[in-house]
Amino acid sequence: MTICDILKTFPISAYETISCKKNYDSLVVMKGIKMSGIALWITGLPGSGKSTVADALKKAHPEFIILRMDEMRKVVTPEPTYSDSEREIVYRALVYLAKTLTDLEHSVIIDATGNLRKWRELARQLMPRYAEVYLKCPIEICMERERHRIETHKAPKDIYKKGAAGWPVPGTVAPYEEPLNPGIVIDADKTPIKDIIAIIENTIARL
Repeated sequence: MTICDILKTFPISAYETISCKKNYDSLVVMKGIKMSGIALWITGLPGSGKSTVADALKKAHPEFIILRMDEMRKVVTPEPTYSDSEREIVYRALVYLAKTLTDLEHSVIIDATGNLRKWRELARQLMPRYAEVYLKCPIEICMERERHRIETHKAPKDIYKKGAAGWPVPGTVAPYEEPLNPGIVIDADKTPIKDIIAIIENTIARL
């Protein structure tokens, strides 16, 4: 029995449109079938514009919930060490929180550097409607932006200065592993914010 045969046993009120194709590439919209929420992970170096993009996307789509790593740290690790083991815990907790919310049909924006691929790949494995947005930006421009930004969204100030002094800052002392297969790559130093949001919205429409 195929999925199409099963669908035909449903009463007509149970579905709005059913189009059965051999390769199942058609859209099926059914009442009462739970859809998970969307998860967008905005990644990039500190100062690449992640929070700015997250805020603009939230303004355009108020239904999204922003999960900021720097705000989460204030609760989970109020005196952070930024050690490898601590990062492992807080990033896995962040992914779990995002998965829990999407399972409840909420859509989330993850505003977090996520400097190691394994955490972003974990999110991809756990959440079916997931996309990674990589804000690609030269570190020199990220440093300049970070020096002049007023709203830090709970991020530590002078982060690159601290990196120069030995703090494990991604892109300096700590590695930043660029995404291998991101859903979107944006040249954050060249693309206006309205164009960035339009690009992301095109991806949202396909999830």
